[in-house]
Amino acid sequence: MGRSANSRNRVFELEGASVKNRAYDPALMEDPSLIIYYPVRQWGSSHIVTNGDQTDTIYEGLHQGRTFEQSLALREFEPDGPHYTPRISAVIDTGQNSYSLSILKTNDNDPSACLRHYYGYSGFKRGTGHCIHTYRSEEGGVLRPFKGEPFEVPLFETMDETAAFYWQQLNEDNKIALLVKFIDAQTGEVKFHIRNKK
Repeated sequence: MGRSANSRNRVFELEGASVKNRAYDPALMEDPSLIIYYPVRQWGSSHIVTNGDQTDTIYEGLHQGRTFEQSLALREFEPDGPHYTPRISAVIDTGQNSYSLSILKTNDNDPSACLRHYYGYSGFKRGTGHCIHTYRSEEGGVLRPFKGEPFEVPLFETMDETAAFYWQQLNEDNKIALLVKFIDAQTGEVKFHIRNKK
């Protein structure tokens, strides 16, 4: 999803066990600092997904023995005022049969403090995932951060079904790309489904 022309000028690209976004048209790229990053990486049995370059902070932290929470303590929401886009992150650890989600955000767009919310889940519930959005609404041209706990969302038997369902849910104007990563919790086998609008 993306609202600015710079955000919309992106595609997902598989790079080994990672996914990177890149400019669809490099000539149209403006400031890449908040929009070009790895949204998906893997360290051992830990599968990381985020909406920003904090993916690398978590990846490097795990490599150095830090936890998910310790790694994210080094980061805050994005510095793109007045919106201050929340940083959303998750890690699935198939070795521990668990997953965690996080959102780092302002208190209603006041950047004087960072609210850090972490949610941990033991075990996997077949056909169910959890979701956190970046924004809950737009008021006077300012995007307000997500409120509440992660909510349950359906996951389907195949990547194609899951991708098709969520592709249809995305706002047509802001739709850029979609990534589905299937992880076999027993074998560790990983498969990707990437759908780019461009």
